[in-house]
Amino acid sequence: MAEKKPVKKTIAKHEEKKPASVGDFGVAKEEIKTPVIAVAHNAADDLADEEISKEIAEAIRENTGKADRYFEAIGRRKTAVARVRLFTKGDKEFLVNDVSFQKYFDMAEDQENAVASMKKMKCLDKFRVTVVVKGGGHSAQAEAIRHGTARVLVDFNNNFRKRLRKAGFLTRDPRMRERKKFGLKRARKSPQWAKR
Repeated sequence: MAEKKPVKKTIAKHEEKKPASVGDFGVAKEEIKTPVIAVAHNAADDLADEEISKEIAEAIRENTGKADRYFEAIGRRKTAVARVRLFTKGDKEFLVNDVSFQKYFDMAEDQENAVASMKKMKCLDKFRVTVVVKGGGHSAQAEAIRHGTARVLVDFNNNFRKRLRKAGFLTRDPRMRERKKFGLKRARKSPQWAKR
């Protein structure tokens, strides 16, 4: 019997040392987790280059814990200002002033301009987008919406910035109508000159 006790102690000592070397305690446990996180980031980078998946939207909803979580951005063109909100939950639709964008814009060119940045990233049917737009005409409003949706997509996923920048959707078009000057008909047109 005296021989068996030391054998049990040596086994017990061996078992106590083994888990510590595997990494079940303290800092060693965190070192095991870090490579897994790095792999997840690399996978997300690969997915971002292609198109937005539903898994990314679900992860955002789980992390935030808010039912009405949205991303917001402002787009501008001439005197038109568009406030764009991108929701990860809800019906997948594109509303402009509480109306679908096809009904709001009569011309096909304006419809294409309004959703150009969403189509560029292939995510028109992935999100619920609501836009409140004021000022300007329909063409300016469509380009303001394009600018706002591009900004909100970059806010959602920063990997989209390069492609949207290359397409020119992130640049605010600075061209605006020049103000009328005193004594002139318009900004630069002078009244008709008469010799006598």
